[in-house]
Amino acid sequence: MTSRSLGHRAPLLWLVLPLMAGLAIGRSGDLAPAPWLLGGAFLAAAGAILAGWRDHRAWAPLLVAAMMLAGAASYALHRPRLAVWDRLPPREARVTLRIDRMFGQADAGKASGLATITRTDEHLRELAGQHVYFSLQLRPGEAAPVRSAHVAAVGVLATLPRTPPADTFDGYLAGAGMNYRLTRGRVLAEERAADGYHRFCARMAERFGRILGEGVADKRPELTAVLRAMLLGQQNELSDEQGTRFRQSGTMHIFSISGLHIAVIAGGLHALLALLRLPRWIRFIAGLTALWLYVDITGTAPSAVRAFVMVALVESSLVLRLPGNPFAALTASALLVLAVAPLQIFSASFQMSYGIVAALLLFGLPLGERWTSAWAPFRDRPKATWSWIHHAGDWLWRATAGALAIGLAASLVSAISGILFFKLVTPGALLANLVFIPAASLVILAGFASLLCGLAGFAAGAVLMNHAAATLLWGIDAGVRAFVAVPAMWFPASFAAPWVGTLALVGLLAAMLAGYARGWRGWQRGYWTPFAVVALALAAGVSWTGDSAP
Repeated sequence: MTSRSLGHRAPLLWLVLPLMAGLAIGRSGDLAPAPWLLGGAFLAAAGAILAGWRDHRAWAPLLVAAMMLAGAASYALHRPRLAVWDRLPPREARVTLRIDRMFGQADAGKASGLATITRTDEHLRELAGQHVYFSLQLRPGEAAPVRSAHVAAVGVLATLPRTPPADTFDGYLAGAGMNYRLTRGRVLAEERAADGYHRFCARMAERFGRILGEGVADKRPELTAVLRAMLLGQQNELSDEQGTRFRQSGTMHIFSISGLHIAVIAGGLHALLALLRLPRWIRFIAGLTALWLYVDITGTAPSAVRAFVMVALVESSLVLRLPGNPFAALTASALLVLAVAPLQIFSASFQMSYGIVAALLLFGLPLGERWTSAWAPFRDRPKATWSWIHHAGDWLWRATAGALAIGLAASLVSAISGILFFKLVTPGALLANLVFIPAASLVILAGFASLLCGLAGFAAGAVLMNHAAATLLWGIDAGVRAFVAVPAMWFPASFAAPWVGTLALVGLLAAMLAGYARGWRGWQRGYWTPFAVVALALAAGVSWTGDSAP
């Protein structure tokens, strides 16, 4: 496959990659006011259209320039900085917050999340419209705010750094577009109640939590906590010990509502609607509506929203009977997400999820195909003469080769991103994920079935499914405990500088993209370049900081 054919198969790369570069440039400093950047982007886009109409080669660099300028402008618009506040110390402030997102809390007396400042005292009026992280102390019996509610609060307001380290909570907040923290706060009054839809989502989230605890919460609270973390994204339910074990084993992604969870839930919904034998368009609309409700009820985590967009694009191609192209769907999903929430590009979740999926498509699947075409059991025997043993052996080899190739692709990305964001190297993550991801998929299916039974009023079915999920989780937890106790399964490590890890991740994906564009032929034959990039990054850019196991 040539680079030209790659451009035809994924033309949105011409938009996505320059947009990402523009966002990174915008983050590096104030280049120019946003209106100037937008004006430059408009002129460059107009020039690209004119050059394309005249069939002039200048359309490509002009399009790249337009997207880069648009990315820089988008960063300035989505995270507007007030320079004077960077020089001010933390101060007490009274503000009105519109609640945009709530975080789970282990302490019922606290509430935290993300909000937009809608009103302030007169001397702080420049803060109106700014995004802020808040942490509030609740009075006894006081309920936590619900999304879309407007609450008056008072607390200590401090500015976040412009470019905090990516592996810190401040880095996460900056990636979400926050400029301020409001801590040690308390609610003064609810100025406007949440709308009916978000109150419904809050009630359903509480109901989901009760359903997933039916029959198991009193007997095995620690397993119930893990089940709720997996199905509802309530990672606050996990103990510190559980969270540490899952990070050390490289399986923490199982407990964030992301691609795996949305794919499994989407598959369950698809199977359920297929049993009802509804028309194709009704199944499509009902399935996506139900899937979005699940995403919204569980807190609209960015990773879940990205996975939903990807599923929606794939389902749309099936309904419209368009040729399937997973890489084009991936780039379209990235473009849509960045158009709505461009600062997600700086989050660990975005970089890891899109990086891993891109690695699967660019490297893992072609490698698996190469292995199965290079060697096949019973190749010299006519397939018409195969017995069930031959068919089973052939299927087992193909499944094993595909799983190993996909696991290698994910592990290459995780080797760099794990150090960059979690300061851990997990050499055993490939083996752990090969075992635990299928088991986790069964847990998600059991939890989904439990929710369906509970919503339908079939309590006995919910209890049965919860017990099945708890049994699987007991096995996963025991396996993870044994795994992290094995020497050399994980190491603390860090890059000498954050930019080294970012450069290594970009280089890895670039090597995969270049190999895919050339059909993994020529000097890239053997799929060796991604391994070389990772080996170079680990050898030259990593500081090993301790022993692997306690």
